Amino acid sequence: MTVDLSQLVKAYDVRGVVPDQWDEPLAELFGAAFVRVTGASAIVIGHDMRPSSPGLSGAFARGAAAQGVDVTEIGLCSTDQLYYASGALNLPGAMFTASHNPAQYNGIKLCRAGAAPVGQDTGLTEIRELVEGWAESGAPAPAATRGTVTRRDTLEDYAAHLRSLVDLTAIRPLKVVVDAGNGMGGHTVPTVFAGLPLTLVPMYFELDGTFPNHEANPLDPANLVDLQKRVREESADLGIAFDGDADRCFVVDEHGDPVSPSAITALVAARELARNGGKGVIIHNLITSWSVPEVVKENGGTPVRTRVGHSFIKAEMATSGAIFGGEHSAHYYFKDFWNADTGMLAALHVLAALGGQQGPLSGLVASYDRYTGSGEINSTVADQQDRLTAIRSAYEGQEGVTLDHLDGLTITTADWWFNVRPSNTEPLLRLNAEARDEATMAKVRDEVLAIIRA
Repeated sequence: MTVDLSQLVKAYDVRGVVPDQWDEPLAELFGAAFVRVTGASAIVIGHDMRPSSPGLSGAFARGAAAQGVDVTEIGLCSTDQLYYASGALNLPGAMFTASHNPAQYNGIKLCRAGAAPVGQDTGLTEIRELVEGWAESGAPAPAATRGTVTRRDTLEDYAAHLRSLVDLTAIRPLKVVVDAGNGMGGHTVPTVFAGLPLTLVPMYFELDGTFPNHEANPLDPANLVDLQKRVREESADLGIAFDGDADRCFVVDEHGDPVSPSAITALVAARELARNGGKGVIIHNLITSWSVPEVVKENGGTPVRTRVGHSFIKAEMATSGAIFGGEHSAHYYFKDFWNADTGMLAALHVLAALGGQQGPLSGLVASYDRYTGSGEINSTVADQQDRLTAIRSAYEGQEGVTLDHLDGLTITTADWWFNVRPSNTEPLLRLNAEARDEATMAKVRDEVLAIIRA
């Protein structure tokens, strides 16, 4: 029987339903394949709070150790805590999480030593091929000497490293509501925030991979409602929401209004440039706001535009020596964090910026949030390329219109732009539009949607 893992092994990670699509015996084979492809003599493994995570990560460790590799297990952690361990210990790493996906899902995010990403073009395809072969023919022969499996707690060291990168000791006292969504933020936030001049109002800090209160996906506005209400009730200075594995953070202001991740990107970019003498490359993907490259240039930096997706951002960070990168999906990447993404460090920057002046967050971010965006709108289509061609035909040749194909199709004028890009895994087109005012944005958005959905 041929084993096909194409639905399990994605572009950037492994992700699927447990046990329907994968289970502990398959996780053991992934462990063996990971060490074969990386050539590692030692690795580090962490996992989130999902019910299946300890068993899957333990199986992965057995598979790796059977190949003679020493394994350090750091246990419960956020994804960026695993990246910290990979960087600080200089070891390849595996994080067991399905991020914001529902409870029945689980997955693996893989990296080489120093938190360098493993994706389709950097080892994941080879890992998949090995696992498919062994699933048919049987597990690989064990090494003559089995590797060791040891436990290590990295939470305090991770928190100390983050606090060393942002000075919050002199900020004014702030009241902050944090919604962990029953995910790993409930594990990391108390230690990272300990000793800081913050009054913490915790929401859903109990680790529960069944997500009893709401999905741990703050990108969906429905999952921010509880946080927004609590911020207003508490008269808090701001609210922060983390996704399931706590590598992304979302911010709401003192009114409970969401702060655009593009505005956060611009704010953090300005701070990172100030730390680096007003010089440096800042990465932003092509669906971030016009505000981002404008703020970067105003603060002496060089903006570099990339495709959407963390593998592209991380590759460009390494190539260009960028000091910071941000995506509109609320992933934030830092040179001082091995070019990896950490929502927690972005959150500390927001707290430092807010606490370093007297005004409210809404006023602070206003200068970084200059345009009106549609947010990402997904449409199911029968033929992605046909609709992209139709959009191009509708706009191509018009005066003042420019087109580019860096990632899907981007059409830009002096007053608005939009990007339409196909999903790699579903029959979807994703639209993002932005304009100088709400009416123009709505007009452009509706025109493009009419073509997509025709």
